[in-house]
Amino acid sequence: MKQQYSDFEASELFCPQCKRAVPVRNKLLLVLPQGEKYHYTCQICGASIGEKTVRRTDNFTALIR
Repeated sequence: MKQQYSDFEASELFCPQCKRAVPVRNKLLLVLPQGEKYHYTCQICGASIGEKTVRRTDNFTALIR
């Protein structure tokens, strides 16, 4: 079966301070050997909502050398 998607990008998440689903800002937090770590914040109040790590498919250590 052919893969139909490669990665999801959240546009709204539940904010515990606003008590509802709100638009989010996605910021690159860290670049790690295993992938990039992103941080989600609420666009309304600025609260930290979540994070995700996008796994690398290439060999990161070969790129450093």
